[in-house]
Amino acid sequence: MKLGFLGIGLMGQPMALRLLQANYEVTVYNRTKSKLQPLSEAGAKTADSSCQVIQEADCIILMLTDASAIRESILSDEAKSHLANRTIIQMGTIATTESQSIRDEVVAAGGEYLEAPVLGSIPQTKTGDLIVMVGSTKEQFAKYTELLKCYSPEPMYIGEVGTAAAMKLALNQLIPSLISTFSLSLSLVQHLGVDVEQFMELLRQSVIYAPTFDRKLPRMLDRNFTNPNFPTKHLLKDTNLIINQAKELGLNTSHLEGVKQVIEKALTMGLDDLDYSSIYSAINPPEEKHN
Repeated sequence: MKLGFLGIGLMGQPMALRLLQANYEVTVYNRTKSKLQPLSEAGAKTADSSCQVIQEADCIILMLTDASAIRESILSDEAKSHLANRTIIQMGTIATTESQSIRDEVVAAGGEYLEAPVLGSIPQTKTGDLIVMVGSTKEQFAKYTELLKCYSPEPMYIGEVGTAAAMKLALNQLIPSLISTFSLSLSLVQHLGVDVEQFMELLRQSVIYAPTFDRKLPRMLDRNFTNPNFPTKHLLKDTNLIINQAKELGLNTSHLEGVKQVIEKALTMGLDDLDYSSIYSAINPPEEKHN
């Protein structure tokens, strides 16, 4: 099976590399050509366009920013003309209705589509320990499980297309909520003279503890948000996606609207491309930090 990969970003590059390490033949494309060099050196064939990838691959994996980027890459008139007998595996974070709509267009063009969004970041990608959630037919899941095991020991079948996208949104909603809540608690103890390690000791013993608190704590204490696993600008994109989906369902999003304002503040501070834990600085600005 010849594979194609579109979307060579922070996650896409190590994901494409995993396929090469598993000895798949992979053709890759990205607008920023320089991002393709490490994959080319690892044995990937580089393409001049997304259409070329679709032409040359049997199965195309997408790790693109959003539904708009997906449509531009695989659903232009030219791209659609090559979709017959091709399989699209969409692995990014998009809304349920967006995924279903893209599936309908791919199928209408003679291809097949499944969604397989992932939970985890760059370290888990490199080791193949992502959580992969699959929305597809059961037959498609059986057919592509071995391929998806490049990313996860046990890809999980969720249901038809749309269900995995919904699961991903529900899980991603916890990310901005958890990191903003922890940032405020940490800022409180710092400003009020409480020992941070004592605070963490008690937190770790409680039912409200989440491992992400310890993972992000050193970044916050050092205010070092470089080499991001997930940048702040993408956190805002996902937060908007979640808010819009929740509102369509008549759910109350007031708490997340507040978190969104914090993320937007972080972007005005120039933290767009830094690790999303940098929203700590939007809650506790550097000039106000108490040692």
